[in-house]
Amino acid sequence: MNSISQDFAPPFKLIAPYFILGGIFYILSSFFVFSFEVSELSFLNPSIISFVHLFLLGFIMMTIFGAMAQLVPVVLEVGHFGVELFYAIWPLLLIGTLLMVFGFVYSADLLPYGGVVVLISMMIFVMEIFMTIFKVKKLNLVMSSVLISNTFLFFGIIVGLLMALTYAGTIDLNIHELLRAHVYLVIGGYISITIMGLSIVLVPMFTLAHSFSMRPLEISITLMSVGVSLVVLSSVFSVEVLAYLGYLLSIISMCFYFYIIYIIYKTRPRKENDVYAISLMISYSSLISALLLGIAYFVTAKEEMLLASAWIMFFGFFGFLITGHIYKIIPFLVWFERFSPLVGKEKVPMLADMVPYKSSQAQMIFSAVGVLLVTLAILFRSDVLIDAGASFLVVGAFAFFRSMLFMINFK
Repeated sequence: MNSISQDFAPPFKLIAPYFILGGIFYILSSFFVFSFEVSELSFLNPSIISFVHLFLLGFIMMTIFGAMAQLVPVVLEVGHFGVELFYAIWPLLLIGTLLMVFGFVYSADLLPYGGVVVLISMMIFVMEIFMTIFKVKKLNLVMSSVLISNTFLFFGIIVGLLMALTYAGTIDLNIHELLRAHVYLVIGGYISITIMGLSIVLVPMFTLAHSFSMRPLEISITLMSVGVSLVVLSSVFSVEVLAYLGYLLSIISMCFYFYIIYIIYKTRPRKENDVYAISLMISYSSLISALLLGIAYFVTAKEEMLLASAWIMFFGFFGFLITGHIYKIIPFLVWFERFSPLVGKEKVPMLADMVPYKSSQAQMIFSAVGVLLVTLAILFRSDVLIDAGASFLVVGAFAFFRSMLFMINFK
């Protein structure tokens, strides 16, 4: 297990906006599902593209940036290169995300502006992380994963800006080839590898697991990096076989990642199944389901298989992995800043006391049912199931936001 020290952690008020905005975007993404029409579901549908960016930039990226602001200096045991820059990143990412979401739905003229603002926010983030990492003489595997993932993010946002300019008609490029490179650079290269690196720190820390080999994680990150690179090369040179090889390596990579998480779970001393543990079970079950549906797509060539796989990967795997960790991260940060100085002087709460039981359980149950119903709706082409699933997701999202505010304001 990686050593964790809070000596270099930034103040909680710096990263609280990232979590709050992430929760708001989680609610908006849930409402957006009501607009889905199964007859029009396609990866090139402007409404679907808008939803993906709302969830990806607003919820996933916003939350990951907040977590990275806290975790990177803690694991590296060095201070941020420019911690004040994080006060500028979230407003820029907020504005850029909204411009892109409205641009895809209402006016493509907004896309270049939104793309540039998102580019600026992410470039600030990437450069700050790079400069912080460069302060360390020797990198461990976790920080190497951060370096690799942020390199992929750098190229991913460049390709994304080119796509926005092409979509708006400013330049003329092959948007289909760019889409494949953009998706894999951001989701495979940045989000997946970042999750691999962060979860191998957070999961053992919150479950007290230790004495496990990091070799499967090293193999997983290597295979994912090669897979993403091959998919990008296939887009640049239009060599289809490279793309399929990249897909295969990515699937194998996720299998190795799932294996090390399974080892951690089996060897953990802390056996209680709280909202965090159950959220992770749902998350990794979703990962397996998404991989199986992805394989089924290559066998059957039915687009609904790929759409369902992408949906489960987003709202099932990414969604529950992030919300589950929020129930541990926020209480830990709030407790450290607000209550740790009082230890030995007066009675202080336990971390478990800071998690609201009813709303956290409601979020977990309603969100899980919602993900399942929307998956079935995609597979069986049912608008009724779409609306039913969206209803459950909205209730779950509000319960999550309520839990988050309760933890942040706990006194």
